[in-house]
Amino acid sequence: MPAAAWDPLLLAVAPNGARKTKADHPALPIAPAELAETARRCVAAGAAMIHLHVRDAAEAHSLDVGRYREATDAVREACGEDIVIQVTTEAVGRFTPQEQMDCVRELVPEAASFAVRELVPDAAAEPEAGRFFAWVREAGIQAQFILYAPEDLARFEDLVARGVLPPGPHFLLFVLGRYAKDQTSEPAELLPFVQANRAGHPWAVCAFGPKETACALTAAALGGHARVGFENNLFLPDGEVAPDNAALVAAVARGAAALGRPLADAAAARRLPVGWPSPPRGRLG
Repeated sequence: MPAAAWDPLLLAVAPNGARKTKADHPALPIAPAELAETARRCVAAGAAMIHLHVRDAAEAHSLDVGRYREATDAVREACGEDIVIQVTTEAVGRFTPQEQMDCVRELVPEAASFAVRELVPDAAAEPEAGRFFAWVREAGIQAQFILYAPEDLARFEDLVARGVLPPGPHFLLFVLGRYAKDQTSEPAELLPFVQANRAGHPWAVCAFGPKETACALTAAALGGHARVGFENNLFLPDGEVAPDNAALVAAVARGAAALGRPLADAAAARRLPVGWPSPPRGRLG
């Protein structure tokens, strides 16, 4: 989707991910209060969405609904309606597709991200996935579909064409550098994704390593959106370690201003034209 069709840049922060700990960075937020303060700072820096991971008692990746509710409540108390709260369904080798879907069904979040390779791994998974995504649409959950390679788009469009996924447009996330040896992304890796997006779905990018800001601004220049944060990168554009997630958000916000892309606020983010009903307010989001 060209920038003219939906001009504000949706800037999301992914502040912790599933794997990093405070040994990687002391400012990595894990506890609900830490996530809430990070969200507040990132909203001030220009973010309109938080991509939320929660951890169990051992600080391992979790899809526990109670922990999600605690974290979501803390973020909402800190930010009010000024941020879209997107939960992850990422498996990280721990959770089955059924467990991922059960989490979302019980939680009914405002927004959620779904890795197509995880939730629809093969033809046998398609019937249940079809029922689930029909429910996601009916529930008004803003869905973002994660794609790890340009060729994933062909399968994604096939799933839409055959009714496994509802009609679009859909909000996509292009992951750059996932399979690079050192998980370092390059801005040029985005171009094959954009070329493969023949249906013109709105999309965002996330990238690994110190060129995260460059990848995000390449997306902004091409009419896409961006997700940044400690989940995938700890470095500012100058190679220095960022003091916190808000500094990574601010770096992209400054570049977007130079490109002439205004930033979306949360209200604009909730109007992202993905062909799905607006998320029902008063639930967890």
